[in-house]
Amino acid sequence: MPHMSHTPLNPGPSRQSPAVDERKGAEAPVRPWLPMPRVTPFTLLADRFTVGRRGLYWATTAAMLMSVVLIVTGGVVRVTGSGLGCPEWPSCTDDSLTTTAEMGLHGIIEFGNRMLTWVLSAAVGWAIIASRLQKPHDLITTRLAWSQFWMVMLNAVIGGITVLTGLNPYIVAGHFLAATALLTTTVFTWHRVRAMDAPTPVAVGERSHLLGRALLAASAVVVVLGTITTGAGPHAGDSSDVHRIPIAWEMITWIHGIAAAATLVVAVLLMRSLAPEARTARLRVATFLGVLLLQGCIGIFQSLTHLPELVVVLHLMGAALVWIGAVRVALDTPRSSAKPGMAHAEGTPVAG
Repeated sequence: MPHMSHTPLNPGPSRQSPAVDERKGAEAPVRPWLPMPRVTPFTLLADRFTVGRRGLYWATTAAMLMSVVLIVTGGVVRVTGSGLGCPEWPSCTDDSLTTTAEMGLHGIIEFGNRMLTWVLSAAVGWAIIASRLQKPHDLITTRLAWSQFWMVMLNAVIGGITVLTGLNPYIVAGHFLAATALLTTTVFTWHRVRAMDAPTPVAVGERSHLLGRALLAASAVVVVLGTITTGAGPHAGDSSDVHRIPIAWEMITWIHGIAAAATLVVAVLLMRSLAPEARTARLRVATFLGVLLLQGCIGIFQSLTHLPELVVVLHLMGAALVWIGAVRVALDTPRSSAKPGMAHAEGTPVAG
């Protein structure tokens, strides 16, 4: 359990206390129109408790891992035809909040996937609290943690719409992209926390910096094309006849593969552009190349073997890992060697 220390409540200066001008040694005029700091449950907690950096690190790690788990279990729901295992939302049926025996295995799988959202929500909530109870308080980290919360809410709403529209393939594709957006916010938060105690990154130069951004953009195109490919494929998410995206599956699969190959080329160019001293950036790109190559092999295998369920789920997990790798490459190919700073709630930056 992360260390949490207790500090006395500090009420702060009185509103009527005169301000002192340190340059002149005289009292500055009181400005009652200036806004006072807002008092919230988080500020009250922050006055009394502190969460260590290790606690924040594990909270953000848990949120990121659970984001990947939800993408994988969403794939399990799809390939097992359990997308309508709970035909209603937010309850499972009109008469039951949970799955029933009559729903069988499909109901268990879909309801279990919904319950994992609560585990993710707990991890995100802990990340928000842990970021707010840091000393000093880093405003950017707290805002990133809150962005995870709003992404969870967005995914819940889109998930409900997916069920209520009978697994409309366009809504299903949007649900996966929303899950990827959630994963992005968790990676950003986790990376910022980790970078606070890491060595200062080496600047990689303008060309490498732009290639890192190009790699992220190319990876985003691959992810979007992957959702379209899935929407046109046979795994509709339910055993009944569900409408599919009216695109030739073989054609969109080839386009998806060509985009992945182009991403591989960008990654190779980026690796060749990096100087030997940019060890962190080179490690990130090398890891990305390894994951992307493995993901490509899985994709080719599943296409040649008529999309077996287990391989499709592995491909979804690979897609999440490729995206994490692309985001980390973009974050670790900076134009300058500036280290992430600590932005206080009052807006004063200090060294991290």
